[in-house]
Amino acid sequence: MIRISSQQIFSGGINRLQELNTSLNNTQQQISTGQRVNKPSDDPVAAARILKLDQELSRVETYQRNVDLAENRLNQEESALESSIDVIQRIRELTVQAGNGSLSANDRRSISSELEERLGQLANIANTRDASGEFIFSGFQGSVKAFEQNEFGSWTYQGDEGQRVLEIDDGVTVPISDNGKDIFVRVPAAVTGENTSVTSGSSISGVSLVNEADLKAAFPGTFPDDITIQIDDNGAITASSSSNPSLPVTPNVYVSGEPFEVAGVEATITGPLPTAPSVDSYTLKINEKQSVFGTIENLIAGLNSIDKSSPGGQAEYDDLIANSLINLDNAQESILLKQTELGGRMNAVESTKTFLEDSSVYTNAIRSQLQDLDYAEAISNLSFQSFVLQAAQQSFAQVSQLSLFDRL
Repeated sequence: MIRISSQQIFSGGINRLQELNTSLNNTQQQISTGQRVNKPSDDPVAAARILKLDQELSRVETYQRNVDLAENRLNQEESALESSIDVIQRIRELTVQAGNGSLSANDRRSISSELEERLGQLANIANTRDASGEFIFSGFQGSVKAFEQNEFGSWTYQGDEGQRVLEIDDGVTVPISDNGKDIFVRVPAAVTGENTSVTSGSSISGVSLVNEADLKAAFPGTFPDDITIQIDDNGAITASSSSNPSLPVTPNVYVSGEPFEVAGVEATITGPLPTAPSVDSYTLKINEKQSVFGTIENLIAGLNSIDKSSPGGQAEYDDLIANSLINLDNAQESILLKQTELGGRMNAVESTKTFLEDSSVYTNAIRSQLQDLDYAEAISNLSFQSFVLQAAQQSFAQVSQLSLFDRL
């Protein structure tokens, strides 16, 4: 027979009541928080999984913020490039208008005035800032204005050639900026000609690329370089370059004012033959680059200064208009290529954004299954635990009144 003392009865009853109170309090806390697991001891395995899921959600949220930042930056850059194309298109229209031979000097000056306004507008676009106040086309130097006017009034690039990238998922990065040098400065220029003779009274004009396939064929496997043209006292025309010492010329006999072609480039030289033993030399500049700002600045200067009253002045003016149109077209093409590249980046950002959203939904669903409370079950448990606690309290109250001394 086991002897049970009054102290044991009291201790056991109190311990049981404390256990029931603890269970009841836990259930009440679950209902008030809506969470099944409020501390690791509630469900150690679920608590560990919830912690990992919280870390995953934190990672996804960080990348989602990066995605939003990348999306905003790329949208802003695309908008700026679209605006710059509109401005360049208007400048091209004015250039075509300036090529009208019936325009007076006043008309040309009027066009020049609008070109100056459009040039300033283009510079403002190139100096676009993002929401944080940084210049989006300055490379890594976001605090530096991308384009500034120098002491001569020419717009020059002030940033560096850096490109910012942002990680939008594990191992996935996307460029979120482009430097203005690649977009607005390194623009392929029209092929031009230069008289490099010391004493020659001749001039070269009408230089243009008429057959790109012939130019590529003349320089297989390499970039075309400058072509040197020479005319001797007999009128023989020869052509060469640093990578090709002998280029065919058609026709190869000089006639003043008549065009000839070499490596797909057409040019016209006007003037007398050189006197023996001299040789007239000219350079065809093939792979030059020119800033779109420089193109517009040269056009404005030419409209204001070139005298069209002489044949030489008219030829110079015609070359200015033709070369400006080519350079403006090249600038538009350069910007369009960058827009295409931006489109690819934006597609990658959009795909990553969708993936992160799906990942967040999936992770939250699993976390909800582990942590969220089944209210119907919890309320049923609360009712049962309240009933058991009441019964235990009543039972303890009765038992606590019993004593052996009451029977003596």
